[in-house]
Amino acid sequence: MSDLFALAMPWWEFILRAVIVYVVVLVMVRVAGKRTLGQFTPFDMLLLVLLGNAVQNALLGPDTSLGGGLLLAATLIALNYIVGWITTRSALMEQVIEGEPVVLARHGHVLQKVLQRELVSKADFAKAMRDAGCDEVDEVDLALLETNGHITIILKKDNR
Repeated sequence: MSDLFALAMPWWEFILRAVIVYVVVLVMVRVAGKRTLGQFTPFDMLLLVLLGNAVQNALLGPDTSLGGGLLLAATLIALNYIVGWITTRSALMEQVIEGEPVVLARHGHVLQKVLQRELVSKADFAKAMRDAGCDEVDEVDLALLETNGHITIILKKDNR
């Protein structure tokens, strides 16, 4: 029973590994863009599974104990809470971590280069328009790619 909780590394190494992996993966996801977060396709789910598997060894090292796993889980949850706490109290940190919304269309004109840069397909944009009850791009006053990856469509006043 004592082997169940026996750590193969010092406790602080688990926390250090978790902090490093959390920060690096957060930066990688942030650099990957907003569309990585917005909608999960089967390919996105596969990426998440593979990413979790890829960082598992970096987190655990040689340890396979229950105690090590629980310590890592607690550390990752604490890190996530801390990041949330910081972003709700600092506009600068929120901008750095979350990013800012990006204009995809304005006054009935789609910004094609922005769609390409943000990896938003025409089909995804069209779906967002349909979800907003919009048939034609001329009806769009503003379309934003939000920081969570979702597309918000604001219709012109005469089309609401």
